[in-house]
Amino acid sequence: MKTARIIYNPTAGKESFQDQLPAVLKRFEEAGYITSTHATTGPNDATYAARFACEQGFDLIVASGGDGTINEVINGLAEYDKRPELGIIPMGTVNDFTRALKISNDIDEAVSIILNGRTGKVDLGSMNGKYFMNIAGGGKITEVSYEAPSKLKAVIGSLAYYVKGIELIPQMRSINLRIEYDDELFEGEVMIFLLGLTNSIGGFEKLVPNAKLNDGYFTLLILEHVNLAEFGHILSLATRGEHLKHPKVHYYKARDVKITSFDEVQLNLDGEFGGVLPAHFKNLKEFLKIRVPDEFYNELYSEDNDYKLLNQENE
Repeated sequence: MKTARIIYNPTAGKESFQDQLPAVLKRFEEAGYITSTHATTGPNDATYAARFACEQGFDLIVASGGDGTINEVINGLAEYDKRPELGIIPMGTVNDFTRALKISNDIDEAVSIILNGRTGKVDLGSMNGKYFMNIAGGGKITEVSYEAPSKLKAVIGSLAYYVKGIELIPQMRSINLRIEYDDELFEGEVMIFLLGLTNSIGGFEKLVPNAKLNDGYFTLLILEHVNLAEFGHILSLATRGEHLKHPKVHYYKARDVKITSFDEVQLNLDGEFGGVLPAHFKNLKEFLKIRVPDEFYNELYSEDNDYKLLNQENE
């Protein structure tokens, strides 16, 4: 018999997962799984629960919650050489990671993907002994996601981030950074830096162009010092995926990134506080085994469009 451990955050989103848990357990039982559950009780509890599941040899871990809960589960999984497959039932406010993986926010559909979908391997980011699956960043505005109160996020959803963001805009300032990426170097005054694994960050689905989750590369975005009006204009461009045309926005692909500063710079990992600089980021290629829908699996393992075009030009 196959075994599954469901780790869920009872306060995530609209707090509806517990009501549907009996029906979810029935579906797993009908699919041949012996299934148990763990309701998280506080910060990092999902990490401890994932470690326990790994040590007990579960075949599958299911994370139900927002990006923060998924991040904690992944941090527990990542420590082990033999890792269970991961399934996700999105219950958060923004659900950046699962949006990128094309996993439905509907509980029934998400369960169907876990039970009937396919297993893909996706990249994972590491930073100073911590792990992230979607985004790492630094700069005052990146503090929005973990400073927005959880109760506010539960009531008004992703709008909570923008409420908090407006509050922080007057405090925005640039920071002097040294960014080493692979064999290249960037130095200067920076408002924000982001290292993305997926194409969906903070509700912006076009922020990271051409992101592919199994290519072994981060997308490194750097925003130089801008005034408030320029910042607003760049945000507007980002909603349309046109921000890379702006001369103050820099875009690179990199496997290994080291960032230092004389200032104290807080780091954001998947929407939560991740410590402070200095930081060493590494891309762990195809590190996670995760249950995904056929649409995403086919996209993940299709040939890169740029590679196709290059071959056509060379013929």
